[in-house]
Amino acid sequence: MKKKVIVGMSGGIDSSVTAYLLQKEGYEVIGVYMKLHDIIENFHVDNIASGTKVAESLGIEYKILDLSTKFKEEVYDYFVDEYMSGNTPNPCVKCNRTIKFGALFDYAKELGADFLATGHYAKTDGEFIYEAEDETKDQSYFLAQINQDVLKHLIFPMNKYRKTEIVKLGSTLPVIKEIAKRKESQEICFVEDVYTDIIEKHANIDLPGKTLDADGNEVGTHKGYMHYTIGKRKGFTVKGAHEPHYVKEIDPVANTLVVCKKEDLGVLKIQVDTLNLFIDKKEFNCSVKLRYRTFKIDCKVTVDGDTAMIDLDTDVLGVAVGQVAVFYEYNKVIGSGFIKKTFQ
Repeated sequence: MKKKVIVGMSGGIDSSVTAYLLQKEGYEVIGVYMKLHDIIENFHVDNIASGTKVAESLGIEYKILDLSTKFKEEVYDYFVDEYMSGNTPNPCVKCNRTIKFGALFDYAKELGADFLATGHYAKTDGEFIYEAEDETKDQSYFLAQINQDVLKHLIFPMNKYRKTEIVKLGSTLPVIKEIAKRKESQEICFVEDVYTDIIEKHANIDLPGKTLDADGNEVGTHKGYMHYTIGKRKGFTVKGAHEPHYVKEIDPVANTLVVCKKEDLGVLKIQVDTLNLFIDKKEFNCSVKLRYRTFKIDCKVTVDGDTAMIDLDTDVLGVAVGQVAVFYEYNKVIGSGFIKKTFQ
């Protein structure tokens, strides 16, 4: 009997080619579209139309799974609450754990599937996640909070390809070639332009406040703390400053920013919580990514229950509370945690 695989089909080129490749390999493929929100006009209409065309061309079943309530609770509300708390959230990491490889995985089991596949650029051997061959598209960072028990049921066909190869392949296939011309989806699916467009639906973000130096002295003003993230260097005033200043701390209760010069922005120690480890060690040396588009930094990790302290080998600028620290052993993800506190 053919192995059954559920493919999360968003209507884009990567997931469409994923379904094609797995069918070609002999799997029984069922496509599933996840309806997550209605924030962007015609977002689902266009995506479902594309996914339906691809499914029909491949002769596979295409189901619509409404996860909007769970998405709001687990991802959207978290996103809003984090910014209102002065933090910098990572909704894609949260979504992958709770929605794509949480609720969708549960649905795949209900359908009696052997595997779940998506168009993510990453690798897995059923025990660990690894960086993809195409480093420019690698998404292992965003998958680091997935439950390890789920990994043995996952397939990432994109892991062998570069994005240019997928576009070229898709361009040779009926129907899919139309999708290859579409603009690539944005990083956060419900943010059409800037994150403040979402936050201002839930709070008054334009509340001017004080800008302070590291000693607590008032040195200027800002237009409202929710407009800023750690490391930002524009949009506030600093009296008498002759060189750039950067946001170092955000106090949502007092509506204040602490700003500093670039050389004072670095941190050497980080506390993380909500640990998700793929190894059973209380202490280990590794490298860590503190944001998606950053270089890895060598570090030492000391685990204490659901939290850990990260001692960096060199100071890092602009580390934001709420982002995710992902631990790597060369190209292998060995765990992650959400940044809770930073120390100089």
